[in-house]
Amino acid sequence: MRKTIASQLREIFNALTLELAEALLRKLVSSYRKSAPELAAWLEKNVPESFTVFALPQQHRLRLRTSNAAERLNQEIKRRTRVARIFPNPKSLLRLVTALLADISDDWETSRTIYLNMNPPSARQTA
Repeated sequence: MRKTIASQLREIFNALTLELAEALLRKLVSSYRKSAPELAAWLEKNVPESFTVFALPQQHRLRLRTSNAAERLNQEIKRRTRVARIFPNPKSLLRLVTALLADISDDWETSRTIYLNMNPPSARQTA
């Protein structure tokens, strides 16, 4: 049942508009209302909280609807701070993490595969 529900949820979040996603969610909830009422109630209560992703530009939704970027960033901070092991004071830790975040931000903004291109398509063509 997990794979089926996962694919149905994926379909909801791949919807082109918020209205279509809400309609698909209502259909999904009604389909499980009798067979799995707890699941239906959970879907009805929790899935709409994730619909804020529809306020983002379409090209950014795929990357921002998951926590992959935040998890990867936390892993990198943990990896780098583990090497130093002991910091003489909180400011030294802050300097290391700030430098790391600035470096990652620079990579995201300037690398060949920009993580999120904030320029509209028309601005990219003229640049």
